[in-house]
Amino acid sequence: MLIGIEIGGTKLQACLADMDGKIVHVWRTTVNSDRQAAGIRETMSASLPELMKLVPPGQQLAGVGVGYGGPVDAKTGKTIISHQILGWENFPLAEWLGQLLKSPVLVGNDADVAGLGEATKGAGREHDPVFYITVGSGIGGGLILGGAIYPGCGKGAAEIGHLMVDRHGEILEHVASGWGIQRRFANAVKSGRSTIVTKAAPTVQEIAIAARDDDALARETITEAVDALAWGICQTTALVCPRRFVIGGGVSLLGEALFFRPLREAVDRMVFKPFKGLFDIVPAALGEEVVLHGALSLAAAAAR
Repeated sequence: MLIGIEIGGTKLQACLADMDGKIVHVWRTTVNSDRQAAGIRETMSASLPELMKLVPPGQQLAGVGVGYGGPVDAKTGKTIISHQILGWENFPLAEWLGQLLKSPVLVGNDADVAGLGEATKGAGREHDPVFYITVGSGIGGGLILGGAIYPGCGKGAAEIGHLMVDRHGEILEHVASGWGIQRRFANAVKSGRSTIVTKAAPTVQEIAIAARDDDALARETITEAVDALAWGICQTTALVCPRRFVIGGGVSLLGEALFFRPLREAVDRMVFKPFKGLFDIVPAALGEEVVLHGALSLAAAAAR
């Protein structure tokens, strides 16, 4: 049996699966950031042994995979830092979980692990290479080559959200993420721009509703975000030229008309012309369990 785990800034979930990666049980809870990393580890210490009890008689846990919400050292299994939860600095996560669950453990960044899930079991199947992008509160990326995460120097790669979009240090994440869209919209309102949105701090979905109602500021803000993401995809294409970009995360749920169609059109305008038509851009397919599916692929690798 295999266990896949996702440790995020707001979500903690784990699953038990057979050796083919078929999930038989999922456990999830929310993260209380006030309890910091120690609180998350306390919850895991109490809950994961309970998950172990569901391993059928005569079988054993063969491997554990983890998708962690921050940079990791994939070779040592240590977390480097968390930008949301205190207490994860240089923590030996693979070693700690190995002692808790008495099983080999592999740890990866959650965007990389989600990309692995989509490439092997989701929207990226039968395509290689696959570049996965999650566009949510932040922006993360993962490059999957030959069915495996491309690790770079060992401490991360494919961080598309940190591409600079201007010479003043503005990065893609500041423009095209959910947080970036909200921030830029709010700043425009403070500067005197008019809008039909009445809330002081609207969500991305509320800004999108206004855009569909032809609110000029809302449409402009989302268009700027989509164009910036398209620019990032074009830079990535020039260097890597994957066969498929798979895009997930909350902002991607804005849909075909407001997000995917204008994104593809902008990419077509900007992309290096010899590479035009060699790749496509599609929505992610695995939903809330995407990191778990990728973590199970890591677990299977740990078991070998």
